[in-house]
Amino acid sequence: MPNTIRELPENSISVIVIAFNEEDALVDCLESVFWANEIIVVDSGSTDQTLEIARKYTDNVYIEADWQGFGIQKQRAQFYARGRWILSIDADERVTPELQQEILAAALADDAAYSMPILPHCFGRFIRHGGWYPAPKVRLYPRLRAGYGSQQVHEKLEYEGELEIRKLKGDLLHYTYRDIEHYLLKSAHYAAAWAAPREAKGRKVTLFQGAIHAFTCFLRMYVFRAGFLDGKQGFLLAVLSSHSTFVKYADLWVRQQR
Repeated sequence: MPNTIRELPENSISVIVIAFNEEDALVDCLESVFWANEIIVVDSGSTDQTLEIARKYTDNVYIEADWQGFGIQKQRAQFYARGRWILSIDADERVTPELQQEILAAALADDAAYSMPILPHCFGRFIRHGGWYPAPKVRLYPRLRAGYGSQQVHEKLEYEGELEIRKLKGDLLHYTYRDIEHYLLKSAHYAAAWAAPREAKGRKVTLFQGAIHAFTCFLRMYVFRAGFLDGKQGFLLAVLSSHSTFVKYADLWVRQQR
């Protein structure tokens, strides 16, 4: 049965997920959090089976198609939530059983925010080097004391006053790129989101700057952060990450030529 609208217990956990055309990933995501007291899915106008899949798991499915960035969309998802705790995950992420038990225990404690290690899976392998792991992020927090900012990308959790950050040990699995096409689409999206606000502020860049940043990105990931220990996937990710770095500078440079 779907996760339905009902009264929630005192230490309840609301999972928030934002989605757009995630039919390939959403089932595994929602299966991994079906134990939660409430699941909120906010869709930004999917044209595949995302909505139909989401409604099999929860009645709390909302459409917010006027996309204003990841931060705003997560704010909207939190607005619909009613639990004491918010667990924010992406549609391409999975909560492991170990992490689930830690989250349930944390929900019984006093207010704090909890970070968790993100273990990426990319091109057939879990990636543990190159600066990609553990890369902890705060994803569990008290609903009434914290929330996401309005950033277009790389949204940040914000809160007033003091809020202790505690660490969980269980991994949150992140299935990053399905294939090269998926990577290229994401890369172009992030490049545009990076370049647009800088264009608005009048920032100027050169292609040479982009090339230097791309080269140092590769060295940092593959050599200094031991990406080579992840085999061929580690090399590929270092190359692709340097490509993404160059593309965002190229995007801004092209905008300057208008």
